Parts: sequence; C-alpha cells; structure tokens
Amino acid sequence: MATDSWALAVDEQEAAAESLSNLHLKEEKIKPDANGAVVKTNANAEKSDEEEKEDRAAQSLLNKMIRNNLVDNTNQVEVLQRDPNSPLYSVKSFEELRLPQNLIAQSQSGTGKTAAFVLAMLSQVEPANRYPQCLCLSPTYELALQTGKVIEQMGKFYPELKLAYAVRGNKLERGQKISEHIVIGTPGTVLDWCAKLKFIDPKKIKVFVLDEADVMIATQGHQDQSIRIQRMLPRNCQMLLFSATFEDSVWKFAQKVVPDPNIIKLKREEETLDTIKQYYVLCNNRDEKFQALCNLYGAITIAQAMIFCHTRKTASWLAAELSKEGHQVALLSGEMMVEQRAAVIERFREGKEKVLVTTNVCARGIDVEQVSVVINFDLPVDKDGNPDNETYLHRIGRTGRFGKRGLAVNMVDSKHSMNILNRIQEHFNKKIERLDTDDLDEIEKIAN
Repeated sequence: MATDSWALAVDEQEAAAESLSNLHLKEEKIKPDANGAVVKTNANAEKSDEEEKEDRAAQSLLNKMIRNNLVDNTNQVEVLQRDPNSPLYSVKSFEELRLPQNLIAQSQSGTGKTAAFVLAMLSQVEPANRYPQCLCLSPTYELALQTGKVIEQMGKFYPELKLAYAVRGNKLERGQKISEHIVIGTPGTVLDWCAKLKFIDPKKIKVFVLDEADVMIATQGHQDQSIRIQRMLPRNCQMLLFSATFEDSVWKFAQKVVPDPNIIKLKREEETLDTIKQYYVLCNNRDEKFQALCNLYGAITIAQAMIFCHTRKTASWLAAELSKEGHQVALLSGEMMVEQRAAVIERFREGKEKVLVTTNVCARGIDVEQVSVVINFDLPVDKDGNPDNETYLHRIGRTGRFGKRGLAVNMVDSKHSMNILNRIQEHFNKKIERLDTDDLDEIEKIAN
C-alpha cells in the first residue's frame, strides 16, 4: 500500500495548521513540564475556554490519539428507517438486506466508527480496476492521516489495495490519472482533483464517506465543497456520513449530502446521571473553595480526580496550590498543542499524576477508569452566563463510568452560581444535595 512518506513534503499541516496554531503555549502563561506536571507560572490569561472558538478538529484529533481500545457505550441507539416497510425486521440473510444502503450515523470517538466505514470501502473495491472507487473526506490533514492509518492496518492482508492522500502538498502532474483504489483527503483538494485537475473520475466512485461532519461544517468552505463533490457522484454511489453531534446545522448538512438515508442516532434522553452522586458546597470566595477541596482530600480516599475551572488563570493558580499541598498535579489547557495534551492525558491515565486540573478543553471523550471524583471548581456557563448543561453532563460524566458509581462536587460561591446550579438541577431533574465540607463525618458518609 502507498505510505504517507510524501507527507514530509507538505509545506504546512494543511488546513489543520491554522486551527492548531492557537493551541501553542504562550511563553509566559501556563507551562507544564515535559511530563505534563505543573511548574510555577505567570498566569495572566483571563480568557476562558468557553469564550474561545471551539476547536473541534483539534479535540477530535486528540481523542483519536489517546484512544487505545473501544469505548463501551451504554447509550440506547435510535434507528430511523428510510422505508417504513423496511425488511430489516424480517430478513434472514445479508443478501436480503439489499446492501449497500445510504447511512447517516451519530458516533462518538472510540466506538469503532472508522473501522466500520473502512470495512464498507474495502468490501466494495475491485483491485483489478486501477482507478479510485472509494472516496473519504476528512476535515483536516491530520484526521485524514489518522483514517489512512486505519485503512492501511485493515488492508494489510489485501496487498493489491492502494491508497492515495488528496491533501495540499501532495503534488501530482496535471493530466495524470490516479490508479489507487481509495482516496482520502480534505474537501478543497478532493474537489480540485475531481473538477479542475481531473485526477479522479467521480462517476466511478462506489462509496463516498464524509467523516466528522460536525467538524467539517465548523471549517469555513468545507460544507460547500463537500456538497459540490457529492453532486458529481453517480446516483448508485453508497453515501455514509458520520458525526459525533447532531445539532440542527449538522442535520441540515447531512440531509443535503446523503439522499434517502437510514439514520442511527443516540437518544438524547439516554444521557444519564444515575450512577453519579452529586453534591454542592457553599463557599464565599476562591480561598474557601480551595479549603473545601483540601477537606475533601483529607477525609476520603480519592484514586484520581478531575477538577474543572472556568479560566486558565484559575486553573493555573489551583494547580500550583495543590502542588504546594503535596498532590501530584497535571495541568491541561487549550493553549497546549494537541500532542502535549495527549501526553498529559496519557500520564494521568497511567496514574503518574493523581489530579488533573483543566478548563473545558478535556470535558469530552476522555475515559480514565480510576477517576472517582469530578469537581466543578467553577460551574460551566456559556458565553451569555447561562448554565451550560451539555458541558456539565460531559464534565461529571468523566466519573461513574465503566459501571462504577461516581462522585461529583460543585463549588458554589455566589447567588449567581447558586442560580446556575438550581437551573442545572431543573434541566436534569436530579436533586443535588448540599455537602458541609467542615463536617468530616458527613464527607466520610458520601464516600460509602
């Protein structure tokens, strides 16, 4: 199979280079050491992660880098058939399914999605035909490369199979025809290869995969380019679209790209907090919140904890204070490059640090079995100051995983934050009990 050695010639890391540029460490701000452990900083960054443009591509890449096994997802799946008379309930063989069919699927990172669509592509390739038969769009250079690695791994027993990368920097001579069977790339370059440079004959494509649709539409231009590519494909081409989330904008995009689809979605109401005990602690200021945190650590055994802060400045201060108290602390921030974030998370997963202090940058997709406590040092709010219920769910969802019971503690330091907490309770219809961290007996009870 074709290797990715050509990537050395790429000028910059294609579209993702722009998105990753704002993740570089600022010299005088947060400075984890080489292992991700906290060192003293001049933390003057007031800006919260919530106030920044969410970098979905970087988050998706981070999840792919730190995944080393499949995630056990307990959410119920909702299957919406395109045909009310679908035979799926009565068929007795694969042949009767009349596959392939078009698909729109909601799929979190780590659930085997890439393997599923790679298998679909591999099953349709006819190696004797020396032209592209399968086309896969990824939002960025790095994500395309990650998918390419999966194709190469799964196709290693298929020696005739060839793979090409359609990304900026992979220069081909004008008029040249591609002989590789599968092409994976970013929308702009794929569109050029199909329409302008004629490297690919889109009418011969049998499987079209659009991966990370929610990331795709967050990148300027990618949505229109993807739709233009789709319109060049033959009517009998199988079209598969995957997205981790399904906001209205993603749904509208999916319907434009995939005609007459079967739809697999996660039921929103299945996002459950049943395995997590939730408490709140009343405080007057930041120092009292820190003292409450110390009391928690003094009274119960905490294997590993994740602590979420609203700003980088608070996160940096808290990490330094916990380090002074003798805790093994790692600090995670949106200013760090993706590779640095992955290294910090890997050390935390291995237990080299017991406390991970972070802003929202790692609220999603990080599964660490030993995390027994999640602490919201600051409650999550959106840019308008309203409760961010989805972020709250993803934060405290870091505990109570793998069938274990978890503990979430929320620090409340004002009437406003109490109002936020009450609205979160109403949204999830779950009572959050008050906890007096000055009463050691009470703290010990919640650990049992």
